[in-house]
Amino acid sequence: MTKVEAATLEEAYELAAAQLCCSVTELQYEVVQYPSKGILGLFGKKAIIVATVKSQPKPPSKPQTQQTLEEEVASEIVTSLKEEATPVAEETEVHAETKDSSDAIVEEFFDVETAEEEPFVDRELSQSIEESLKRLFEVSCFDIDVVEVDVIDNTALIFIDGEDAALLIGKEGYRYNALSYMLFNWLHAKYQLYIKLEIAEFLTSQQEMIRNYIKPVIENVEKYGKGKTRFLDGILVQIALEQLREAFPDKYVAVKTAKSGKKFVVINEFHTKPHA
Repeated sequence: MTKVEAATLEEAYELAAAQLCCSVTELQYEVVQYPSKGILGLFGKKAIIVATVKSQPKPPSKPQTQQTLEEEVASEIVTSLKEEATPVAEETEVHAETKDSSDAIVEEFFDVETAEEEPFVDRELSQSIEESLKRLFEVSCFDIDVVEVDVIDNTALIFIDGEDAALLIGKEGYRYNALSYMLFNWLHAKYQLYIKLEIAEFLTSQQEMIRNYIKPVIENVEKYGKGKTRFLDGILVQIALEQLREAFPDKYVAVKTAKSGKKFVVINEFHTKPHA
């Protein structure tokens, strides 16, 4: 993947193709900034694109030696971040629910037990994860200069920032979602850790947005005893799950998947069997 600046989009495509050693027709790209001539020649803007090759032949496999799990995960994350995601228009009608194995991961993602005593900070593990992430971004195409990790109890609090933070988040947060799941799968499998990932102030803004969105949902549940959200994407469903469980600790709050594959959160009473 390469980031290219040029006076026009056509020049940017040609430069990207030259850098990636492919033809323009083989490019897969995202326009970060469209060119502008400005006013009277002032305040003009260059075209900026992030591009990669649509399909690349895989190199012959080599016998695995002492490659660490961190290096494997770094490779997977870089590959994942290069893939484009096409936003799907939100459906307005809720379909019948289907079982989805990913629901369990979503429900666990922010399901962190709150310690009654002073939280334990694992400095050594924090430093190890932080160094692994820094090595990851050193080989990526993103300009990221701040990576901080604190492992508190069973959660890795990860903060990332830099010039390309917005690019790392991606349109509608799709790169953020991909990175979150990859990091979760890595850290939960190796260290049994949950994660909270903050890139710039993206997570904070999403939490505030969902807090405002679920206010009428909470009012509906308080009035009728049950309720549900609309379809939510990626990190939003996880945040809504966390906030609704906090609001209704004595109710059944869970992520459900519609036939379309989209997710939403339901709030209901726990079902109990009548005594014999």
